[in-house]
Amino acid sequence: MQFTFQDSEILSYLGLPKDYDPLPSAFPVEFLKKHLHQLPPHIIQRFSLVTTPKQRTLITEIRNRRLKFTESGPRCLSFTGARNAWPALWQGRERRGQEEAKEEQEWVAKSFLDGSGQQVGKLGKLLGEFEEEREAEKVRVIRRMQANDEFVPEEEDSESEEENEVPDIQEVDESSEEAKTLFERRIKERFIYGLLEGADYDSVDWDEGLDVEDKNAEERWFDDDDE
Repeated sequence: MQFTFQDSEILSYLGLPKDYDPLPSAFPVEFLKKHLHQLPPHIIQRFSLVTTPKQRTLITEIRNRRLKFTESGPRCLSFTGARNAWPALWQGRERRGQEEAKEEQEWVAKSFLDGSGQQVGKLGKLLGEFEEEREAEKVRVIRRMQANDEFVPEEEDSESEEENEVPDIQEVDESSEEAKTLFERRIKERFIYGLLEGADYDSVDWDEGLDVEDKNAEERWFDDDDE
């Protein structure tokens, strides 16, 4: 379903004049600060067309919804889920795709029951290795692209260049639980502040069910429709 954004429809629903200030399309964040809880889902979702997740961070209620979502332990923000979705943010040494490789091997074992154990084992191992290499290559490509975007040429003598050289990838001991915990915290912080590119912000930002003091919002909308 494709949404359209029209000031007239929003203002009409709230019984506001056409020259209302702040106008939804001109100052959407300021408008939401005043009327976030007065708009039904089918209208509030349209503000995704005129705001970014980062801009919506200025709205206290939306920050609180994101915080509550992160505290619910969503799989997408877990260590494995986040590392697979945003590999460039993880600087560990573990071979990428390890979990995916294991899944490939399990799939082979279950799907080729008629084959001999030796054949199944070889195929599973081969597919697992392919999956690990695909994931590793994806990480390398992403990091090369980021390095190119951030590179700023400077004139330095050869000695200073050698002194200032740093590895392309900052390596962290991924076996360390502390490193994984710090990574998860970083991911959650970036999510809350609208900085996690590709994350599904819409399903969280407009979810009244995440409001602690407004658990029965959905029931209220149905009641309003009946009146």
